[in-house]
This record gives sequence, C-alpha cells and structure tokens, in this order.
Amino acid sequence: MRNKRLFILMIGLILFIALMGFTLGRTRLTWPEKFINDAFGTVQGALYRPVGAVADFFRDLDRLSDVYKENEQLRQTVAQYTQDQIKFNLLEADNKRLQEELNFTEHQKNMDNYRYLIAQVVGSTSNPYEKTITINLGSRDGVKPQMAVRSVDGLVGLVSKVKNFTSTVTLVTDLDPNSSRGTPVSATFLGKPDSFGIIEYDDETGTLQMTKIDERDKPDVGDKVITSGLGSLFPKGIIVGTVKSSQVGDFGLTYTAIIEPAAKFDHLREVFIVVVPEVEEP
Repeated sequence: MRNKRLFILMIGLILFIALMGFTLGRTRLTWPEKFINDAFGTVQGALYRPVGAVADFFRDLDRLSDVYKENEQLRQTVAQYTQDQIKFNLLEADNKRLQEELNFTEHQKNMDNYRYLIAQVVGSTSNPYEKTITINLGSRDGVKPQMAVRSVDGLVGLVSKVKNFTSTVTLVTDLDPNSSRGTPVSATFLGKPDSFGIIEYDDETGTLQMTKIDERDKPDVGDKVITSGLGSLFPKGIIVGTVKSSQVGDFGLTYTAIIEPAAKFDHLREVFIVVVPEVEEP
C-alpha cells in the first residue's frame, strides 16, 4: 500500500512537470484550455451578476435611508422656517401699525433697512497692539470711516481707515472705550430690550466683557448679546456674542458679563459692511 501511494505521487509529479514544460513559453491556448476558460468565465459571470445585484440593492437601501433622514431634516427646517416666518410677519405688521400710530417719519421707518457691501478679507495685522484686517473695498465702493462691519456670525468691528480700493477694519476686540483709539459698543440682551451695557475687551483674559449692566438686568448664561443702536455708530440688532458667565461689578450695583464672541476672528474670509440710511437734513 505504501509503495502504491509513492508510485501515484511520482506519476502525479511527473505529469505536473510535463504539463508545466508543455505550457511554458506558449502564447496560444489549446481548444480544451479555451473551453475550460470560457466555461469558467461564463460560470463566474453568472454568479457575479446576482451577487453584484444583491450588493447594489443593499447599497441603494443605505442611500435611501440617508435620503430619508435628509428629507426629514429638511421638513423640520421648512416647518421651523414657516413658523418663524409667521412670527416675523406678525411682528412686522405690529411694528408697522405702531409706527403709524406714533406718526413715525419716513426716515424713522427706514432706519432698520440696512444695506450690506460684501468684501473679501485680503490681509490682517500681526501687531498684537493693533488688531485690524484689510478688506478689498474702498471709497470708490461707497465705504466710509466709522461704518460697522460684521460677518455671517456676528459683529467684527469698525472701518477705521479708507483708501480708494481698500479699507482697514479695527476689530471689536480692539475697541477699548478707555483708550484714545477706542469706541464704545453699546449693547443689550436679546429679549431684554430695556437692558444696557458697554462691550469692552480685556487683554489680560482675552475675552469680551459687557460692563455697566443694571442690577435689575442680571445676565444669565446663554443670553444673546446684540448691539443696541445707541451711539449711532453700530446699528442695532447685530449679534455680538453669548454670555458665558457673569459676576457682580463695582460696588455691587452693576453686573459684568463675559461674552463669547459670535464672530470667528481667526477665520475671516468674507465680511459685510453695514450701510445705514443717511439722515436727510431738513
């Protein structure tokens, strides 16, 4: 039995070597080889098609699930937008009615109809004592000094210098009301129209602060801070940031709030120059 197995192994090895020698160096296949290759290819294709169809089916199911989730989010967004639009229409109607009852002038009615000039940020200063950016709009585009500048997220600063084709914007983090170059930013809390405070920048902590807040208007964490419109430089309604914390101010009569800026000063690409309707002289 042992010799028989050895004999069969030797015969198989001889046939394998002969087959290798026969096929080595040939570029053409014999008809049996072609038949086997064609048969194998046909069987492989027949098996691959249903397997591929099943795989595509499951991929389509995953995509369908993603599309369904996106549609659900879009429906929720549209529903929220519709609700907000209804609220806006109601507020706009009430505002118009009150303006007519109070005999507002045309200028007063148009005070909130701001225009925006879209500008690209083309440079920024590396001087830590003067935080400014340069934009690609100038006097020829209607830019003037003391115009407020904002981003999509919130208040950025104020136009400080204007040339023909470019302008310099001083960031809100450099608008210290106690310095010679400073300009105070009067602010209020969204939802608390009677509140008031001054936005300052603390170099030591590197944070925005809202000071001189009346004790009756204690700020809460998460409160939105917007420009109040007082002082005529910064139009009202531009978001400044969100309250992170608050503490009692001088003599316990006021509050000071730490503000998380809404604008991302390190990633400014496009900004909007706020154009306020000019006051017509009588």
